[in-house]
Parts: sequence; C-alpha cells; structure tokens
Amino acid sequence: MPGDAEGVVALTRGSALIAHSARTDLGLVRSVNEDAVFAEAPVYLVADGMGGHARGDAASQAVVDTFRRHIEPGTPPSPEQVLDAIHSSNDAVRALSDDGDEGTAVAGTTLAGVALVDAGDAGGFHWMAFNIGDSRIYSWDGRSLEQLSVDHSAVQELIDAGLISAHDAERHPERNVITRALGADDLVEPDVWLVPAAGRQVFLICSDGLTKELADDRIAAILAGDAAHPAGMAGELVDAALAHGGRDNVSVVVVESSIGGEADDGEATRDRGVEAVEETRPREEGGRDA
Repeated sequence: MPGDAEGVVALTRGSALIAHSARTDLGLVRSVNEDAVFAEAPVYLVADGMGGHARGDAASQAVVDTFRRHIEPGTPPSPEQVLDAIHSSNDAVRALSDDGDEGTAVAGTTLAGVALVDAGDAGGFHWMAFNIGDSRIYSWDGRSLEQLSVDHSAVQELIDAGLISAHDAERHPERNVITRALGADDLVEPDVWLVPAAGRQVFLICSDGLTKELADDRIAAILAGDAAHPAGMAGELVDAALAHGGRDNVSVVVVESSIGGEADDGEATRDRGVEAVEETRPREEGGRDA
C-alpha cells in the first residue's frame, strides 16, 4: 500500500499542499480484506465492507471506483459533487446484492472521508467530512485528538441515551451492529460537516479495525511521535493495531494539509474550531453487522 505521498491542489488564490499516508491490512484473524482506501488529492476515504454480508470486499471497492470516476484529481469539487459521488456509490453497492434461494444477500459498506471542496465565492474552501456507519474521522492539532464523526451504531445510540457507558460499549453484544450503511437502502443519508480550510490541518480516517484495538489516547500518542514506518504514520497506526491483536481488517489514512501560506510555528500548535453546517441526523431504526 502507498506510503507517504504529497499532492498539490490548485485554489483560486495559491494552492494547497496535502501530504498523506495510507495503509490497509487483512489483520491477523480474517481471511478476506473487506476494507478499501482511496487517497488521491483532494479526496481521502476509508470504506469497510460489512462482514457477514455478500461481497463486502466488492462493496468497499465499488465505493473507491465510484469516487475515482466522479472526482477530478487535483481540483476541489463542490460539496454537491461529493454528495453525488456518495449517492452513486450507494447505487453501485446496491447493484451487488444478489437474489438467491435464501432471499436477498445484501452487500454493504461503511464510508468515512474528507474532501477539500470549493463551497463557492461566499463559502470559500473547506474540508468536507462525510460519514456513514462506524468508520471514523478524527482531527489532530498536535495536542489532542477529536472525533469529528458520530458512529451510526447500536451501541452509540445506547450511549447517547445514557443506557450504557463508552467502556460498556466495548464489550456489548451489539457492538458490531451498525444502523446506517451504503447499500442497505435505496436512499442513503450521510452525516456531513464543513471545516474551514486554513493553515495546517491533520485528519485521521480509519475503519473500526483500528479503534477496536487502540484507545484514543494511544492513537494520539502515536500521532505525536515520529513515523519511521515505510508506510508513514498510517503504517505506524496499523502496525500498532496488529500488535494489539489485529482481530479485524485495519485501514488508516492520515492527511496533513497546509493552506494559505501560514508557517508552522513548530513548538506551538494552534487550536482549530469545527464549523458544523449540518447537524448529525437521527439514526435509522434497525441494525446491521459491520
């Protein structure tokens, strides 16, 4: 898988220098890697095919193929173009479902990612974060790791309702049940946030194969260190998940952008706010195994 790489995205004024590392791994238990990653400026994503369903590996790859067709490399798309790629991905995954003697085998996958988008003259350039399922998007400011996405999962709903704690969720019998996925329904409703693009910003995108093995503080400690791995920081994180058990496929994309010509202050890292332009919507009823 690719290691550290850089891409330049032309903006109306100046350009964005975006470095990334990406890696996906089978893990130590699974026989098929149902994860897929896409890391080509200006779009970065992870898709985790749904285990126990038909063609989870094909479902995640269908997402990658769809985004590759819809988004022009090196040019910021509009938010509407990204949404169109998401809805087209849902159609592509739906097309993989098969009717058999035992009913319909539903193909499905999660999707989490970020894209540098052009929101128009009034909005300017933003990082658009999008999520369906329980793969995650984090921001990293050099000191703290913040989860931007909200898991679409049965245990997250129980946490939100105050019925269980986050610690209890790690051992809950429904911890692998997700409540939203590409391919599950004719229409898909992603959660979307816009983060103003300015200065130095770092995003981590990952499948649950990482977060089920490593706590957030452990992930933050790795991000704060040096990446000696040939696959960059993504490689460091995947190897740490494998060392902790590697019970699932593990996929990680780490994205670092520099926009607007701000110099990195080296010792002091700035705090960055997140502007949520769409509230997280209520999760659908029912659940599916991820």
